[in-house]
Amino acid sequence: MSRTSRRTLRCGELRAQHAGQRVRLGGWVHRRRDLGGIVFIDLRDRAGLVQIAVGPSAPEDVRRTASGLTGETVVEVEGEVVLRPPNMRNPELATGEVEVHPAKLVVVGPAVTPAIPVARAKGEELAAEELRLKHRHLDLRRPEMQENLVLRHRLLQRARRTLSELEFLEIETPILTKPTPEGARDYLVPSRVHPGEFYALPQSPQIYKQLLMVAGFDRYFQIARCFRDEDLRNDRQPEFTQIDIEASFVGMEDVLGFVETVLAALWEEAGHPVARPFPRITWREAMERYGTDKPDLRYELAIADWTTQVAGLGVPFFESALKNGARVRGLAVKGGATLSRKDVDQLAEAAKQLGGSGLAWVKRQGDQLSGSVAKHFTSAALEALGVGDGDAAVMAVGPDRSTSAVLDRIRQEVLHRLGAKPSAAHAFAWVVDFPLFEPDPDTGTPVFAHHPFTSPHPDDLAAGKLESDPFACRALHYDAVYNGNELGSGSIRITDPAVQRKVFALLGLAAADVDARFGFLLQGLQAGAPPHGGFAVGFDRVVMLLAGAGSLRDVIAFPKTTAARALFEGAPAPAAPADLKALHIEVER
Repeated sequence: MSRTSRRTLRCGELRAQHAGQRVRLGGWVHRRRDLGGIVFIDLRDRAGLVQIAVGPSAPEDVRRTASGLTGETVVEVEGEVVLRPPNMRNPELATGEVEVHPAKLVVVGPAVTPAIPVARAKGEELAAEELRLKHRHLDLRRPEMQENLVLRHRLLQRARRTLSELEFLEIETPILTKPTPEGARDYLVPSRVHPGEFYALPQSPQIYKQLLMVAGFDRYFQIARCFRDEDLRNDRQPEFTQIDIEASFVGMEDVLGFVETVLAALWEEAGHPVARPFPRITWREAMERYGTDKPDLRYELAIADWTTQVAGLGVPFFESALKNGARVRGLAVKGGATLSRKDVDQLAEAAKQLGGSGLAWVKRQGDQLSGSVAKHFTSAALEALGVGDGDAAVMAVGPDRSTSAVLDRIRQEVLHRLGAKPSAAHAFAWVVDFPLFEPDPDTGTPVFAHHPFTSPHPDDLAAGKLESDPFACRALHYDAVYNGNELGSGSIRITDPAVQRKVFALLGLAAADVDARFGFLLQGLQAGAPPHGGFAVGFDRVVMLLAGAGSLRDVIAFPKTTAARALFEGAPAPAAPADLKALHIEVER
């Protein structure tokens, strides 16, 4: 109920059925239009706008107040709801059939001229983002921002309701915790009462939720706040929210079923029913066909291995690389002959920026071939690659780690430049069978691909690959992918303390270091741990996608910039010398 002692309805809730009723409203002056004999005020609250019409018959004090109103002033109105004349109704406004004729109009919150505009004309650009973040209290008044946060609220409640119906218990885990490696740097919090010692803000509730499984809470969830001190992008923030779950006596199929239920519920809440079950693709297949572990499956364009087909064509660009065991991989781009030379040059430059050696390309128009390696090809040779009349072949040569990244980027670019139409609006997929380890780019030694608590695939564990060939060992890890975006990750966990120690050893951690950093987890596992697994959904990203927003900052009330600064409140900021002294900290300048 929106009724309070000072209002009967929200502004945006008025409809034709309220005509004739006397109402009390409160809101912000969105716009004021003075037409001489009558003043129109668009009054705004979180539910929307309603027109207040102050005509000659209004009380004198109401007319006087209306004539002096400025934008963003907060007023309270009492008056009668009246149907607008048919020729003055506004079909673009939910309240467009009615207006309010005020008997009382009182300013309750005078406002200075806003630093950034809240009410914008159609086509008018927003203020610069940095300026909007500096005046976030005003930016949040924009209807589109309010709609985003209302959607966020609805999705949160739907997630809670869905997980509760699945018999998950919402349990909070600590914010002040112990530093542990989760793939990014920790935010450290100094302890005043324990000089020289530090808490860490959690990168995730990973260890605690595993301990809850050991403790017998067989289904846990949390709308968890997490913190990672890492470089930011549009889809990253130093503090973020995830829907975190863990369950006992489960296998991978059970966890995927739980998560699908939650994701389908969230999309339904946003008005987009989706089909289940989601298709599955292995990590190796995703990398081979799309060059990424988060492929956008709305488009059929896939990477192909053309090493055999081009080996005898005498392309110097290829032959030296092929002698070193490299592969030639490429894309048969339907309609690609329409790409301009400028387009192709920009694609080649993007390939070099990603560490590739450049692109080879051929465009086919009838029997006319053009492009960087066109003289080595014939129409028949292109036909064998699936490149028909009006198409283009775009190729990269080198090790897979290079060509995958290059062709993933090129695939996205050509789809965008050609205006490709997706085969579906919503393409979910599970990516499974990830590697357990990946080589450190500098040393070549194993580092965990996700986190060190992920269970090795039982077949690979039984075959001894953990010891003999750790890079060939698969993980019981799974990612949820949607339209080329990773929505979250999860895994079945290690429950055998001996296997967990072995994984830590492969990561180069000494036994004493393991005990110091993870002793409390190992102690819990030794107390009798059920088989368990879980998942974490990146909630901010889900809201961003469902709101159609361009950045996480558009769906978080008070976000940080890409420099990890909070411009509105001015954080981070220097601490007072007395506070630093109490924390036993000295700052080097």
